[in-house]
Amino acid sequence: MTDKPRLSIGLPVYNGRRYLGEALDSLLAQSFTNFELIISDNASTDDTQEICRRYAAEDRRIRYIRQPRNIGANPNHNFLVREARGEYFKFAAHDDLYGRDLLARCVAALDAHPDVVLSHADMAIIDETGTLVRRYEYTLATGSADAKERFRSLVVTDGADDEYGVIRTDVLRSIRPKDSYHHSGRPWIAELAFRGRFHQVPELLYFRRDHPDRGDRRPSIPAVCANLDPRRAGQTTTRLLAEYGWRYLEAIARAPLSRGDRLACYRILVSHLTRSGFHRVISRNGDPLFVASPPKTPGDATFKAAGGATTS
Repeated sequence: MTDKPRLSIGLPVYNGRRYLGEALDSLLAQSFTNFELIISDNASTDDTQEICRRYAAEDRRIRYIRQPRNIGANPNHNFLVREARGEYFKFAAHDDLYGRDLLARCVAALDAHPDVVLSHADMAIIDETGTLVRRYEYTLATGSADAKERFRSLVVTDGADDEYGVIRTDVLRSIRPKDSYHHSGRPWIAELAFRGRFHQVPELLYFRRDHPDRGDRRPSIPAVCANLDPRRAGQTTTRLLAEYGWRYLEAIARAPLSRGDRLACYRILVSHLTRSGFHRVISRNGDPLFVASPPKTPGDATFKAAGGATTS
């Protein structure tokens, strides 16, 4: 591939043979086609390598890279950001599915709104068979023009799928890379939100899969963090939680805010952590999307990879 793509999709994977083909099919079938798909195989021991090489031989947009050893999930994510050549960047999971117009709608939103740093679409949870379990209602105020309100919304809620949105690559590279302390995605997303507002596409186009093999199904906070980065092995829960709070403080300090807004964000954070934050964080070992309230929309709806639609 010689032409520079508009969008880079980074897909980290480790032993993903069960769902990988479905995910690749739904990405390659997108109506928006000007992208590169970078796959970083984290030294898989199953058939992942063979699957990736077969797809790469059939589609020139795919660039397959195999890590010589398992470097951990979050370092693998950061590797993909460094490899990206596109104006925009999106993380993709090897076990999720994507509506046919997801990329087109998100890229169009970023093109139309220069102040938007991240664009994403409505999301549903599917199970291992592709059955729709629950449609997720996005209620965060990340679209606000007020950075304080964006931050408040991200801190006091369990979050959503923001990190799987389409992001401006230069903005993504201007913040700290993803780290591996407990629930590290939230301060990372908050730092992005300080750089600009998010745009929510009001169409169901992202299908996030919940299944027994998910990598965040671990018995303790240290086990989750060691899975994200082997260098975390042996670190205590106290340290991993302390880093969570500290990185929020760092994100505020680094943000392009007025003195008044910066102080207001410090107050929001301190109030949240002292009243309820650490109690909720300690009880949360996995992705909050999968440990929240029971399904709101159970049924036999399934995802159709070809059209990115659901049927009842």
